[in-house]
Amino acid sequence: MAEEILTFDEVMTRFNAETIYDGLSFSVRPGEFLCILGPSGCGKSTSLRLMGDLLDVQGGTVTVAGLPPERGWDQLAYVFQSPRLVPWRTALGNVMLGMELRFDDRPKREMEEAARRLLALVGLQRDTDKYPAMLSGGERQRVAIARALSVDPKIILMDEPFSALDLNTRRRMRAEIIRIWQETGKTVVFVTHDIEEALVLADRILLLSNKPTSVLETIVLADARPRDLDGSAVLNEHKNHLISLFRTLEDAGKEVAT
Repeated sequence: MAEEILTFDEVMTRFNAETIYDGLSFSVRPGEFLCILGPSGCGKSTSLRLMGDLLDVQGGTVTVAGLPPERGWDQLAYVFQSPRLVPWRTALGNVMLGMELRFDDRPKREMEEAARRLLALVGLQRDTDKYPAMLSGGERQRVAIARALSVDPKIILMDEPFSALDLNTRRRMRAEIIRIWQETGKTVVFVTHDIEEALVLADRILLLSNKPTSVLETIVLADARPRDLDGSAVLNEHKNHLISLFRTLEDAGKEVAT
């Protein structure tokens, strides 16, 4: 079995007096599509920040491609909820920007050729010269995905990247990200609070608890893609089980708040 590409081992993290993680442990395999699912405020996005060395680990260890985050950060690329494109650059220029910031000595022509290939991969080969204002929300997010791929990371971290899109666009983007993942073989860690999204996308789902956060349950999904939740008894069983767990977590959260 391949060695894990990401590991959390008894990780502890606090913000001021609040304990976020108190011994969180999990791992991710190379090439896996892992969804981190949990209620709002449970610390899902915090896990991505720890992987990228954007927050300090206060106990336990995090490893990225066998290295501590401060040395393994360049194995990662992010896709956020907002595409965060530079408005005065075209789609091509935005993808090239990722390479310009990461690589000091790469020739411009080589970066441009790579950016064009990646925009074609995400279906925007005809939109290379368009500025962000000329693109739809889904198209802007495709540019962000191409920009993440441009630095050739081993791991792509996605923080609720489709949550700001309308329902139909979200469904199209889910199919697109699966296609891109299958074509590139990258490891994807995808944070979401959407149960259906996790069931459609993931090889494996980590369900996180309320704070202090732990892995409440792990669900392995063997169903072939594309997945039809309405047509699969197994997926529907997982869906109903997760809905029930979410209700329990939400009720427990309300009790703590009061």
